[in-house]
Amino acid sequence: MPEKAAQKEPGKKPVPSKKPKPQQEVVVQIPLSELHPFPDHPFQVREDASMQETAESVKEYGVLVPALARPREDGGYELIAGHRRKHACELAGLTTMPVIVRDIDRDAATIIMVDSNLQRENILPSERAKAYKMKMEAIKRQGARKKALREAKIEPALPEKETKSA
Repeated sequence: MPEKAAQKEPGKKPVPSKKPKPQQEVVVQIPLSELHPFPDHPFQVREDASMQETAESVKEYGVLVPALARPREDGGYELIAGHRRKHACELAGLTTMPVIVRDIDRDAATIIMVDSNLQRENILPSERAKAYKMKMEAIKRQGARKKALREAKIEPALPEKETKSA
C-alpha cells in the first residue's frame, strides 16, 4: 500500500512541533578584566614556550575557540574553560575575548572545567588528581540532589485513614 503524502489543507495553520528547540548560545566579547578564574582551578597556566606560541597565534589570528564562562553573583564572569586563552590574550595585548556565557551551577561547571582540560598533554599528576577529585565530588553532589528531587516527587502525601464510627 503506498503511503499518503501529508498535504496541507487550505486555511489550516501547521501544528507547531512539540520538540524543544535547542538552546541558542551566543559568543560575546567580554573585557578580560571581567573574567575571573574558576575557584580552586587545579590546572596551572604556565609561562612556557607553548604559551608564547599560543599568544603569538592569538595576536595573529585572534581567539579561534571561545572560552566558556558563567555569571558571578557579585558581577563579572567565572571562567570555566579558557584560562590559557585568557592569559594568551593578555600577552597579545588584547582587552576582550570571545566567550560563551552559560548559566549553570557550580557542579556542572566543575565537571565541564575538568573534562575540557584533561585532554591536554602537559598536566602534572597532582593537577590530574585534584581535577578528578573535584569532578567526583561534583558528581556525588549532583546525584544526591537528583535523588532528593526524585524522592520528593515520587512519594505522594498519603491520605489519612478514615475511621468508621459505629
